[in-house]
Amino acid sequence: MQYFYSFSIRVYGKLMWFAAFFHPKAKEWVSGRKHLFQNLPTLNQKEVYWFHCASLGEFDMALPLMNAIKEKNPAIFILVTFFSPSGMNHYTKRKHQVDLALYLPLDTASNAQKFMQQINPKILFIVKYEFWNNFISAAKKNGVSVVSVCTLLRPNQRFFSWYGTFFRNTLRQIDFFYVQNLLTQNLLNSIGIFNTLITGDTRYDQVISAKKTNPTNTIIELFLNQEKAIILGSIWEIDTAILKPFIRNHPETKFIVAPHQIDEGTIAKIENGLKGLTLRFSELDNGTKWDENLAKQVLILDTIGHLTAAYSFGSFAYIGGGFTGKLHNILEPAAYDLPVVFGPKYTNFPEAEEFISRGIGFSVSSLEQMENAYRHIQRDYREIAAKTTHFMEEKTGATRLMVEHVNNHFGSI
Repeated sequence: MQYFYSFSIRVYGKLMWFAAFFHPKAKEWVSGRKHLFQNLPTLNQKEVYWFHCASLGEFDMALPLMNAIKEKNPAIFILVTFFSPSGMNHYTKRKHQVDLALYLPLDTASNAQKFMQQINPKILFIVKYEFWNNFISAAKKNGVSVVSVCTLLRPNQRFFSWYGTFFRNTLRQIDFFYVQNLLTQNLLNSIGIFNTLITGDTRYDQVISAKKTNPTNTIIELFLNQEKAIILGSIWEIDTAILKPFIRNHPETKFIVAPHQIDEGTIAKIENGLKGLTLRFSELDNGTKWDENLAKQVLILDTIGHLTAAYSFGSFAYIGGGFTGKLHNILEPAAYDLPVVFGPKYTNFPEAEEFISRGIGFSVSSLEQMENAYRHIQRDYREIAAKTTHFMEEKTGATRLMVEHVNNHFGSI
């Protein structure tokens, strides 16, 4: 099986090389790995803590742990590897203390051994679920501790299938699992892995911390003129089928719209669907004074980095991606005690299921359901906001548990 795995990895690399001629993201994936080893510094003289993140979402999970480690010992060298371009392209938009970030080389045995010798990490943190066999094996051969943080597994994954022996053995090489929930712990137990601890999701710590340090946004404040807004965050075009008529149904209400993509084509489609109602964030600046030209109903965030600040001005939030199965971050608005609405495809997001079960999140698949959720939120707003506050406070603390356990079991930080 090892031979077939390594062969398939090489085939995957060739396919990505071929796809790079036609697909921009594949091109980034390939070009980002060119000359990687030639440009990689030798880190043998440093105490390296290596975090591997598939993409930006996993980086957000790792951030609180990385920051806590740096606070305890600033001399530790934080290395982050990404599998996808979206992680490499956007991690710098977060407040971080990363010393070096780069793409993960293709998971061949030779790449893994060479990479391990050059970076010489003390510990490898695998975030959520990216378990690359050759890198994990090379880490163990070189005496590197391997832990999985914020682990989240599902019964239909290959580790738990009839053909999954090879992949189960990969998991068995890992020294410890800090898991998000009981289901993941039970799944690991079912294949004979008991070195686990339920710690939860560090993103709760991250969003609460970010809220405390998040500066106000004077442009949004100016647009709203002391009103509250409904925040439509990270919306896709498919979301707008519901949201455009919803906006038109509520002309007395201000909206702040943050598209998932902020290219000109996407912005123009939103504007065309809401003729005469919109204003772009980029059209304003901090020196602008309020006048009748600002009396638009909808502010479109056509620049990166302002959505989190917008939540502090919200009455509730609709978060996009729930019609595609790629639901975006619903924890950020909840940190501001906002009730959260999202589309129907959320089964791979346990936080969404918990939001619904606690009565602080609402799934909709039609305009009628959106209107019903809105009326319910208006009617019971204080109760829902209070439950949201309690829920978020209850969920914090994962970072502290992990730091304490790593410190006690894998050498002092």
